[in-house]
Amino acid sequence: MKKAVQFGAGNIGRGFIGLLVAKAGYNVVFADVNKELIDRLHQDKRYTVHIMDVNKQDIPVEGVDGVMSNGDEITGEIAQASLITTAVGLTILPRIAPAFADGIKKRISDGSREALNIIACENAIRASSQLKEHVYKLLSEDEKKYADEYVGFPDCAVDRIVPPGENAIPTDVVVEEYFEWDVEKTMFKGDIPEIDGMTLVDNLDAYIERKLFTLNTGHCITAYIGNRRGLATIDEAINDPGIYDIVFKAMKQSGAGLVKKHGLDAEAHSRYINKIIARFKNPYLHDDVKRVGREPLRKLSATDRLVKPTMTAAGYGLEVDALICGIAAALHYENPDDPQAVELQDKIKEHGAIEAFKEISGVTDQAILDQVAAAYEKI
Repeated sequence: MKKAVQFGAGNIGRGFIGLLVAKAGYNVVFADVNKELIDRLHQDKRYTVHIMDVNKQDIPVEGVDGVMSNGDEITGEIAQASLITTAVGLTILPRIAPAFADGIKKRISDGSREALNIIACENAIRASSQLKEHVYKLLSEDEKKYADEYVGFPDCAVDRIVPPGENAIPTDVVVEEYFEWDVEKTMFKGDIPEIDGMTLVDNLDAYIERKLFTLNTGHCITAYIGNRRGLATIDEAINDPGIYDIVFKAMKQSGAGLVKKHGLDAEAHSRYINKIIARFKNPYLHDDVKRVGREPLRKLSATDRLVKPTMTAAGYGLEVDALICGIAAALHYENPDDPQAVELQDKIKEHGAIEAFKEISGVTDQAILDQVAAAYEKI
């Protein structure tokens, strides 16, 4: 049986990517630093994915295993795998890069000429390419030549809402019914894996930005405004008419920029927006606004879900007032349990909101800065 390693045994890893890979006939080994979770996966060799949506379903996932991602065994697992996926968060990729480098070195020493494809399934633009950069820093020139020939880093776009939650069996996971996994087909090495639910695409940039600047933009604006208004979950927030109007308008403004940039079909994208915002209303997920709003420094960076769509739309002379409202709400985000939220508020206290925003986002356009300042004060 083909072997796959899924770095990150969290809810996305188990409830989305690991599920699809296991259903495709792979022996999936989950790698994580959570010993309790890994021990349970190693013991049970199975778990259940619970679809909590209009159509409810329980999907058993069997024949899996678990290994500590920071232990000695991981090198051998990587050396034997034909597919590796990640769902660890963008900031964790540099930390796991040494394990990938060691695994590639072992493949070389073992004389392996089998292709290995590594897909970083993160909410970021070209996360696999970013992981590749971190890995290649740890390889010699000869090792890089080997990797160039036998190791692929296909970039992808992923989309499934998988909120944290407690289950009677800790390895079980709750997910929504909808999902999307688009992978750039030209970046694979060797045979492309046949995985039901993985869509091969040519123009990945359009898919990445369509998802990141529609789902993620609307999701985080819902969270930031909802948190400001004392609402606990995404479905509670989006069912507030005032929040809905701002979020829907922001997604329309982001969409108008995407249509201009990528030549998307405007009517098809409008239907996509309606589908996405309907998912926010799913009452079965109980998605915490603080989970969705976490790491505001990253979300306010130049290439992420708030600033990039705003600057893209503004660059075409389009309206961005609702997107600006989302940025202002993010600047007001407070959460003492989130180190980035604490750092954000410290920056604002020391330098003021607009100077802090300029530092975080790199935005220098005075018209945009003035709009952010006005929206921040209004909130």
